[in-house]
Amino acid sequence: MKPDTGGQTAPGTGGQMAPDGGGQMAPDGGGQVRLDTGRQLSAAPTPRYERTARRAQADGRIPALSVALHRADREPWVFTVGESGNAAHPLTPGTRFRIGSVTKTFTAVLVMQARDEGLLDLDAPVSAYLGVPAHGDATVRRLLSHTAGFQREPHGDIWDTLVSPDAARLVAELDRAERVLPNARRFHYSNLGLAVLGQVVAKLRGGTWDEIVAERVLVPLGLAATTVATPPEAAVGYVVDAYSDAARPEPPIELAGVAPAAQLWSTAGDMAKWAAFLSSPEVVDPDGRVLAAASVDEMRWPLTTTDEALWGAGFGLGLILMPEGRRVVHVGHDGAMPGFLAGVYGRRGGEGNPGALGCAVLGSSGTAGQVNELVHELLRLTVELDPAEIRPWRIAPPAPRAYRSVLGRWWSEGSEFVFAWHDGQLQARLAEAPADRPPAIFQVLPDRPDVLRTVSGRETGELLRLTRDDAGEVVRMHWATYRFRRFQDGFDGGPASAGPEPAPGD
Repeated sequence: MKPDTGGQTAPGTGGQMAPDGGGQMAPDGGGQVRLDTGRQLSAAPTPRYERTARRAQADGRIPALSVALHRADREPWVFTVGESGNAAHPLTPGTRFRIGSVTKTFTAVLVMQARDEGLLDLDAPVSAYLGVPAHGDATVRRLLSHTAGFQREPHGDIWDTLVSPDAARLVAELDRAERVLPNARRFHYSNLGLAVLGQVVAKLRGGTWDEIVAERVLVPLGLAATTVATPPEAAVGYVVDAYSDAARPEPPIELAGVAPAAQLWSTAGDMAKWAAFLSSPEVVDPDGRVLAAASVDEMRWPLTTTDEALWGAGFGLGLILMPEGRRVVHVGHDGAMPGFLAGVYGRRGGEGNPGALGCAVLGSSGTAGQVNELVHELLRLTVELDPAEIRPWRIAPPAPRAYRSVLGRWWSEGSEFVFAWHDGQLQARLAEAPADRPPAIFQVLPDRPDVLRTVSGRETGELLRLTRDDAGEVVRMHWATYRFRRFQDGFDGGPASAGPEPAPGD
């Protein structure tokens, strides 16, 4: 096959689609036409996506670039441009790239699986699970969020020797690595920390990290093109000369004991699906075969900022969080290995988001920052140029009779709140809150119909207690212990409208 140096969209995955005679089409009731796959025919602006990718490849001088978009309501879109450098396997959507530190997100999921199964505690010291000669007081949570103070790399100059320690040596030489910062002092990125966590999981599971990541993540999620070993379809990674158009192939490196931090190879298609899982696990993995959606949500909660002044990026439990404004965040990870860069992110929130929106950009240059910029640009373009369909509002059953007297306006601490029933749930928000701010959502406690737990939004975790009159109507509430009444009052219980009476003669 002749390498395609002008760019190609994978057959059947492009944004422009037409009936091929093999799929039945029928209206879905909202005016849209659907294939029998359940996904809509797309009029997605793929030329704009392709031009944006071509520009990044040309400006960044990236020998091979592969990009993919995954979303809940469209067929996947994959585009490649350049040359693989592998004569036996020209560049296609199936070309594999090194994804570097995106591997850390897989290790983080393995850690959370072990936590959910009761095999470890995030706040326990790593020494509780692994025999380490030093730094055993670092907690699992701190290692996941890069706040344990571990030095960046294992002992030795592995980026000079290109030889990584095996798992046993990695652990045995931990006493030769520095604790460059006190525990929990601040963010400090550490490949060593995630490598150690990979060995923790391996010991708990009684296998190797390589075996466990395949068995517990790659296979159940159908990421068949993602591998630990270098595949035959691998692109060649390059360092591109800054002052000419020459490029030098980078030497391959196997990370051995450091594999949990950066070893994996993959395709843009697989990684876009992985990004969609990180942003919308309830859509990509509805049965929670890989990880419960609540646990992925926990991973996305910011634990530290990466810069004390800018607050432009943060870290959760193994995940990078990039705020986009207006309650939108991109969640995922960047990756780098000699000759390769990767950006893998999903988009959370925002107008036009169809859900399970993930993007991956993989490049065979170790110096092209355009790879890490393009992933965010494509996510923005997707919701701007091809937003999700607006679903029509439909009449729904009324709130249960027991909670109808809760609905409406209430006051607490001098502020007005609105309680409502939508999507089968009791919700609450400040009356003056922006429309894009998610409401608080409540769930009734078992066998206690007048006590509800806040499960998301404002005051998550706190109780809402209802007080009823003799007729069963709710006349007072306490949320997070603060009193709620139907009129504005002071902390002494008196109505705000009843101020001090004027003195006689005034």
